[in-house]
Amino acid sequence: MGILDFAEEAAGAFAGDKALEAVDPNAGLLAKAAAAVAGFEGVKAVKEHFAEGEAQPADDSEAPPSDDDSGN
Repeated sequence: MGILDFAEEAAGAFAGDKALEAVDPNAGLLAKAAAAVAGFEGVKAVKEHFAEGEAQPADDSEAPPSDDDSGN
């Protein structure tokens, strides 16, 4: 685990805490901890999602047809 991974996960935890604070300024310690964990885990899920997308080769067969009528 590098320093960049730690910084990203810490930023996710901070964002989760601040989002909860915006919704409920009087939230308790347990709710704040749960929001921080959700933000921490959310960053990992997003990173895994995009890493999975980079690992798969692009498949042109699923591309939508172009609207170019110059060939007709």
